[in-house]
Amino acid sequence: MLELQSKARAASRIRVLIVDDSAVMRSLLRSVVSTDSVLEVAGTASDGLSALNALSVVRPDLVLLDVEMPVMDGLATLKQMRERAPRLPIIMCSALTQRGAQVTIESLASGASDYVAKPTGQTSREAAMQALAAELIPKIRALTMRSTLSSATRWPNLPAGTAAPHLSARPAHSAAPGAVVIGVSTGGPAALDVILPALPASFPVPVFVVQHMPDLFTRQLAERLNRRCALGVCEAAEGMAVRPGQVYIARGDWHLKLVTAPGQSQTLHLDQSPLENHCRPSVDVLFRSAAQAYGGNLLAVMLTGMGHDGLEGARTLYDLGATILAQDEASSAVWGMPGAIVHENLAHAVLPLQRMAAEILRLCTKPDSEAIMLRESAV
Repeated sequence: MLELQSKARAASRIRVLIVDDSAVMRSLLRSVVSTDSVLEVAGTASDGLSALNALSVVRPDLVLLDVEMPVMDGLATLKQMRERAPRLPIIMCSALTQRGAQVTIESLASGASDYVAKPTGQTSREAAMQALAAELIPKIRALTMRSTLSSATRWPNLPAGTAAPHLSARPAHSAAPGAVVIGVSTGGPAALDVILPALPASFPVPVFVVQHMPDLFTRQLAERLNRRCALGVCEAAEGMAVRPGQVYIARGDWHLKLVTAPGQSQTLHLDQSPLENHCRPSVDVLFRSAAQAYGGNLLAVMLTGMGHDGLEGARTLYDLGATILAQDEASSAVWGMPGAIVHENLAHAVLPLQRMAAEILRLCTKPDSEAIMLRESAV
C-alpha cells in the first residue's frame, strides 16, 4: 500500500520516500525525517512493488529502502529502481544480522548509495529515534546536497608535468610503491567492486583497505570480493602476516595498523583505540601506520566517501613523497573524502572510478626508472 503526503510540497525541501513492511519502522523513519526542517516525507510504501509504482507519482529526491520485505524484497526493488532512476540516491535500511549484512553488501555493490542499521537495544522510542537520526540525517544530506567542498569545475586532461588548481605539483616517490592503501566510505562497496576485480593475480604488492562499515558487514564485504577477485581478499585479523598480492579489509569497529618488527615479517594489528573523525576503522589511522611501515614508498587511493577521514593521514604520506590518487567528483557518490585531499593540493591525479584500476596497476608495475609525474595519457 502506498501513502502519499497530502500537503503541498515545498520545492526547496528534500522529498524522501520510505519503504518498509513494518508499520512501526515506517513510523520511526517518518519521525526521524521530520526532525530536519529541510526534509519531508513524500510518501511511504509497505513493499517493493508499491514503491516502484510510487516513483513516478512521488518523484522523490531519495529513497529509504528496507532490505527484507514481502512481495518484492529490497535487492530486487533496488535493481528495478536503478533501471528507472539510475542516479536516484537510495539508502538501504538493514538489520544487524548475518542475513541483513549479506543482502546489504549485495545491494551496495548493485548500486545502493549507502545504508543504515536499524536501531537495536534502545530502551525507548525516543532513544531509538535519536540513534537513527544521528546516523541517517547526515547521510541523506550528503547524498542530496552538493558538498561545500564540491565544485562544478571538472579538472581538464593534463599533459605530463602540467600543474592545475587543486592538483599537487610535487613529484611522488620515484620507485614503484611497496603497498597500496585505500580509504573509502559512502558508495565504497560499489567502487571497490569496480577496482579490485580489475587487478590481476600477479599484482605485486599488498593492498590495505579501510571501508567505513560495522563489524559483520566488513566480513561479508571481504567474502564477496574474494569470490570476485583474482587476488585473495580477506577481513584483517590480529597477527595476520602481510603478503604481496593480498587485499586486507579492515574489520568493522577495529582500527587497522601495520606492525614491523626487526627480523620478522610485517603483521597486522587491530585495536579499539578511540574513534578518529567519528570512525573506527579510520583511514587516518591506517595511513599513519602505513607511513611508519613504508615511508613514502606507498600508493594511497582516496575513494568516494562522506566527511574528511584520511585527510591528515594523506598529508603525512604526501610529505614523505607517497603517490596519492583521488576519485573524481562526477563518479563519486559523495565527494567528501577525495574532495578534501584535492582541495588541499595533496592529490597527484584526480581520476574517474573506471580508470582508477589501470592507474594503480601502472604505478605498481612500472620500472623504478620511470618518471613519476602522473600522465593522463598513460591511464
